[in-house]
Amino acid sequence: MRVTIVGHSTVLLECDGTRLLTDPYFGTFGHVAYRRVAPPAMTRDEVGPLAAVLVSHGHWDHTDRRFFRGLSAEVPVVVPSGTFALMRVKGAKNVIPVGRWRSLRVGDAVVTAVPATHIARSVGFIVQNESSCVYFAGDTFHRPFMAEIGRRFAIDAALMPVATYRIPMTMGEKGAVQAAHDLKARTVIPIHLGVEARAPFMRTCQSPAGFEQRLRDHSVAADVVVLADGESWEVGTEAADGVEHGRVHAAKSSKVEASHVRAF
Repeated sequence: MRVTIVGHSTVLLECDGTRLLTDPYFGTFGHVAYRRVAPPAMTRDEVGPLAAVLVSHGHWDHTDRRFFRGLSAEVPVVVPSGTFALMRVKGAKNVIPVGRWRSLRVGDAVVTAVPATHIARSVGFIVQNESSCVYFAGDTFHRPFMAEIGRRFAIDAALMPVATYRIPMTMGEKGAVQAAHDLKARTVIPIHLGVEARAPFMRTCQSPAGFEQRLRDHSVAADVVVLADGESWEVGTEAADGVEHGRVHAAKSSKVEASHVRAF
């Protein structure tokens, strides 16, 4: 499975012939209280055909109205249960609400909604194909359910926040270390790095480097792969072309036709 960071929490997952996009957000300004650090690596039009869109929750930096309005009605938008009306208001057409632990088959991938704790109704997602398993945390705090996720799934890569703001919105370094321990993921890929508070006093010194140091201090065995926007990582490989200090150069994504969704 190939993981490509588009920006912030927008990630392109390519599973054999199936292309999935998480938490689409392509705005370049941000919000009155938060700014976008850098523009995304792709525009809305450059993403290409998708089998499905996975939305962890309905906040502004995870749900791009212009993207949803331009998305074909044939492409399912998988969202947390209880957010159907909100996602329709945001422009999504083919909305599929899912409850925790419910699984869907999307083309060559199996997608399972897993628990998440945030200040909005939220889920995380497990995405599996025959050779790999990826956990997309969305915006969540560390909670005991992560140990249950780790027991149920053999996670190759966990895409999760590792730094937060002065008023915490997600896991910070400490919580992310606990999450990595509970999930037992082979690799952690930090996400939610593309937006920062406009007010300096709201920012922290937390970073992927600080998270990695805490991992080592607590003898947690997970590798940390830091991807810049536009860079890709092939899950399940120990090495890849262009790797330097845990960083992988971007690779062009193949385009495929959209696939159908089937519930288990």
